[in-house]
Amino acid sequence: MLRTELLLQRLHEIGKSLERKGGALLLLGVGSVGVETERLDEYSDLDFFVIVRPGEKDRYIDQLDWLEEAHPLAYSFKNSEAGCKILFEDGIYGEYAIFEERELAEISYTEGRVVWKDPMYDNTEIAKPVSPLPSQKSDSLDFPLNEALTNLYVGLGRYARGERLSAMRFIEVYAIDRILSVLHLLEQEVDYYPDPFGNERRLEKRYPRFAEIIGDMIQGYDRVPESALRILNFIEAVYPVNSRLSEEIRRLANRTN
Repeated sequence: MLRTELLLQRLHEIGKSLERKGGALLLLGVGSVGVETERLDEYSDLDFFVIVRPGEKDRYIDQLDWLEEAHPLAYSFKNSEAGCKILFEDGIYGEYAIFEERELAEISYTEGRVVWKDPMYDNTEIAKPVSPLPSQKSDSLDFPLNEALTNLYVGLGRYARGERLSAMRFIEVYAIDRILSVLHLLEQEVDYYPDPFGNERRLEKRYPRFAEIIGDMIQGYDRVPESALRILNFIEAVYPVNSRLSEEIRRLANRTN
């Protein structure tokens, strides 16, 4: 059986286990096992929500027999008050959360797919979120790119001081994140399953031109100044950078090279 088929089958088996155990109302597949099954592949995870009756949440969080009956577990880790990360014996990895219906009105999530429901439960609209999704995109270049420039300056100062890990994060993580937040203003985005929780997801397909050059901006722990200069060059090509700040960034980068 293909792994993609196994993922969907496992979710179906979890639904049957919930039905046998009682106390659950709905099983929602989310992400690539939700409404985006077209992007499901052999590297996908099993992400899902279980909606339970009032008073049943602790039972489903603290006791994992309902998962073991679907397939034996090799590993489980309670990563939040609401759920776990798990690995089944056959290598299927998953992340899930347990909620009562009222709680879903207070959290942000992408639309889910109803995999199983109690026959007496008819609120399938719960699969669609009520709370607005966060926006990872900015509508102006000004704040994000100036923030990225100051990330470069601060990061290079830390690199010169010997704080290389902090420098790497400022330059190759924070500054890059700021650029990602405005990429849609600089390059036509390909409509390929954007993730409202992370601009880096599927970047290579959504922004293929930027994907060709980003490697030069993330050269690693030992080449942070080189990364900074590449990032500065990119920003200067798309935005009127303050010449004095640009000069100082180059001075620091060349001093630490």
